Amino acid sequence: MPLIFFARVIDVSLGTFRTIVIFRGHKFLASFIGFFEIIVWLVAAGQVLTNLDQWYLALAYACGFAVGNYVGISIENRFAIGNELIRCISFNRDLLAGKLREAGFKVVSFDGDMGEDYPVELLLIIEKRRNVPSLIQLIKDLDPTAVYSVSDVKSVYEGPDILPRHSLLHSTLMQLGKR
Repeated sequence: MPLIFFARVIDVSLGTFRTIVIFRGHKFLASFIGFFEIIVWLVAAGQVLTNLDQWYLALAYACGFAVGNYVGISIENRFAIGNELIRCISFNRDLLAGKLREAGFKVVSFDGDMGEDYPVELLLIIEKRRNVPSLIQLIKDLDPTAVYSVSDVKSVYEGPDILPRHSLLHSTLMQLGKR
């Protein structure tokens, strides 16, 4: 019974991770993961199907499926594969974009307004998923009134590298050195 449960957790985790990887456009990695996923599934399903008179094996199989979904999503979140688009509206025009650029982020900004008395700055930032939580925290720290949304991006053509880019860690260390 524990073999069926853990085999199912492994195969569903791999399947969940594989599905997310497919969505992000990584065909080879998805194929590689799928190979191992199906081998583990065959072992688990074979045990249940050859012992249909033992109801607790089906229960272990179903529980493994449920836990495997959670584990697979958790694994994918740890890897944080891909890029995301952050759209940000700052009500403090000319503040946020410059500070984010100083921190090493590539930012496209547009001036706008929400009526005569509400000038805004619209920021577009494409960033690696693993850096997005730090970027969001920086946005909140620099401009608590900013409004933002985060969208998944399947692929990005980065074009020529015309602006210098530093990691968030590099930028943080540079800021600490200025104090």
